[in-house]
Amino acid sequence: MTAVAEIGLPADARQFQRAVVEPCQPVVLRGLVAQWPVVGAARTAASLRAYLGRFDCGGQMDAFFGDPAIAGKYYYSDDLTGFNFTRRRMPLGAAMDQILDDGPRDQSVYAGSLPLCDYLPGFAGENAMPLLPGGVEPRIWLGHASNVSAHYDTVDNLACVVAGRRRFTLYAPQLIDSLYVGPIDHTMAGQPVAMAAAAPPGDRRYPRFAAARDAALTADLGPGDALYLPKLWWHQVEATAPYNGLVNYWWDAFAAGPDAPYTSMLLAMIAIGERPAPERDAWKALFDHYVFRRSGHPLAHLPAERHGLLGPLAENYGKIRARIMHLLRGG
Repeated sequence: MTAVAEIGLPADARQFQRAVVEPCQPVVLRGLVAQWPVVGAARTAASLRAYLGRFDCGGQMDAFFGDPAIAGKYYYSDDLTGFNFTRRRMPLGAAMDQILDDGPRDQSVYAGSLPLCDYLPGFAGENAMPLLPGGVEPRIWLGHASNVSAHYDTVDNLACVVAGRRRFTLYAPQLIDSLYVGPIDHTMAGQPVAMAAAAPPGDRRYPRFAAARDAALTADLGPGDALYLPKLWWHQVEATAPYNGLVNYWWDAFAAGPDAPYTSMLLAMIAIGERPAPERDAWKALFDHYVFRRSGHPLAHLPAERHGLLGPLAENYGKIRARIMHLLRGG
């Protein structure tokens, strides 16, 4: 395994986009949010509970509860039909009381992906992130020591540790064939997981994973540190302190409109996925030419004024989208 690269902190949003986001590689930003008030408050569980309590509006949420036997590893049940933890609907404040209680406990507790504007309004104003576009909403993750199985996000991710410690183990998108991915619709929290990465080393069910494990990247983060994670990078997240907190931001740094690449993949699955292999290869050639463009623009041999729908996307997005919608309606 190799450590994720670290770079100096960007001076502003423009430098962040150019130096961190555009290369599409994971980057550690050591100390990015060290000056946030919540990081100072998180030095003790009691002070963190008091700080977060200032913003708590009483919202209800789902918390994960795990028995000691799972050691904080929230995962499938042995037969893969269910999960090894239970979900409990409760106020966020009640979950925080259990997570940030220093006393003995019967179960581990995990509360994740909570929009701060809904659950802790005012928090984002005191702990601001000026490097991202306006409108990108932060989310908070709180819990005891935990191990979240390797999964990917379909958007870019800036993850900021505010309490405890986190170890990220990353696998490049190109390693997907060696990760033995689980179901895409029966998941712990929305995204499929890499079952091989969750298995003990040397598990014979996953022979291709050994090479992927050797190619993994790791990042160890403490309070105030951040990790930029490009979309589709697989990441296993281990929170190792008795109590841990993270604030993250999800956004699509290169979106031309509301349509997501994942939607295109699902449509391609039903339109192409079970056609004969020679036909799939033929469509792959067209995708490589028109979409992935490894040889450059598909109409580079023609004058720009003859590019039609393949002209600048900013000018043709609406036309292409209208044609797609017409075709989907059976036109």
